[in-house]
Amino acid sequence: MTRRLLTMIGAFGLVIGLMAGTPAWAVNPDEMLSNPVLEKRARDISQELRCLVCQNQSIDDSDAELARDLRVLVRERLIAGDTNEEAIDYIVARYGDYVLLNPPLKPETYILWASPAVLAILALLAVFAFYRRKQREASNATTSLSRDEQARLDEILGTSNGDKKS
Repeated sequence: MTRRLLTMIGAFGLVIGLMAGTPAWAVNPDEMLSNPVLEKRARDISQELRCLVCQNQSIDDSDAELARDLRVLVRERLIAGDTNEEAIDYIVARYGDYVLLNPPLKPETYILWASPAVLAILALLAVFAFYRRKQREASNATTSLSRDEQARLDEILGTSNGDKKS
């Protein structure tokens, strides 16, 4: 029974691993070029360009209509004789550096490059402040009572200097 269960779990893990490891190409057959060299170049370029709808997918992986339009535009530029760099520059000229999955480091893109580090630092500061506040609250809770507070507590509890009143 246990052996069968382990075998099923292993098989399930293998299937999931195989499915996760294969990319889901969104390129439709009607978009593909008949020239395999140009198609390969188009695929290479498409892997470098961000889908502006999905934002964390390349246009090669995205099913969005805008991604399809960009794939077609890349192929049109290649058919027109553009090099890979010229085709990418054409797309960047129209949509800006944000369309690149790996934007260049320049003053206009500093925020794109710096934001992950800034967010990580802010998260660390928030965690530090949280634990610092917890530590302060814990130390405040263990402070001793003043003489007046102790006398009032003894009065309420009915004790005087540790002796019980009857």
